[in-house]
Amino acid sequence: MANKALLFTPALTHEKSLKTLVENRTIFSLDHCELNIFETYQKSDLVPLKFNDLVVTSMLRGKKVMHLFEDPSFEYLPGETVIVPSNAEMKIDFPEASKDNPTQCIALAIDNQIITNTLDFLNEKYPKEGKSNLWKLDHENYFFYNNVELAGTINKLIKECMGNSLTKDALADLTLQELIIRIIQTQTTKRFENETFLDSNSPITPAIEYIKSNIRETINLKDLSDKACMSTTSFYRYFKRELGMSPIEYILNEKIKYAKKLLSNPNIQVNEVSYATGFEDCNYFIRLFKKYEGVTPKQYQLMNYNG
Repeated sequence: MANKALLFTPALTHEKSLKTLVENRTIFSLDHCELNIFETYQKSDLVPLKFNDLVVTSMLRGKKVMHLFEDPSFEYLPGETVIVPSNAEMKIDFPEASKDNPTQCIALAIDNQIITNTLDFLNEKYPKEGKSNLWKLDHENYFFYNNVELAGTINKLIKECMGNSLTKDALADLTLQELIIRIIQTQTTKRFENETFLDSNSPITPAIEYIKSNIRETINLKDLSDKACMSTTSFYRYFKRELGMSPIEYILNEKIKYAKKLLSNPNIQVNEVSYATGFEDCNYFIRLFKKYEGVTPKQYQLMNYNG
């Protein structure tokens, strides 16, 4: 499972101030967005929710089960984000909610004009290769884990919406632009992870395939730029723009993901995993793994085995 970055969790509403125990709603309105904080304190099923604007939702506490479109329902947990188009109805279960274990979730409704303006700006200033290859939100790719950058951007928006700064609308508008970019980059990364990104016109595709096929080896930027038929400088800029991370960061992410897969075997040694993922220095591998996952490879292996 990919690592999930958690969000800032605002204080819960005081019990005496609650208007309802199911989806109690606190609203912070700005010029081009509306931050809603929902809290639920009792078990409920199929609670409907709909917004007039595109909404970015992120879980803060507890667990929901989401029913969206005609797709199968799915568990929704802290560290995860769902984007929902305007006027699309969500139906939500709260299977574990209680006064001692409430759910808390944000729903950030974004004015369509700021989305359109941001996408127009990106397509004009940073055009992608190919006539129909545009910057756009992918409404079919609506559920993903928060990476550090996405979580940081959402946290900034929560802070601005809940703050009292005279310039909060201007700062929020800038952060909304950043959020749209971060979401598109996160969606692109997820498509690569699921191996459903089949755009043969993108120079990133053969580079990503090369990384996945050579995850046991040492991979350098020159190898990847050659696969993309680009200079190393151009490739680096293009890659980071598309995915929101450098090629080296992506390689390390993939190596850690592969290491976690290997560690599901309780009999494999950590030094074997280190070498199998292309790290000759086992101590460096252990330090890097702990930086990404918060635990050592051995701790992760024991947790996984005991689970």
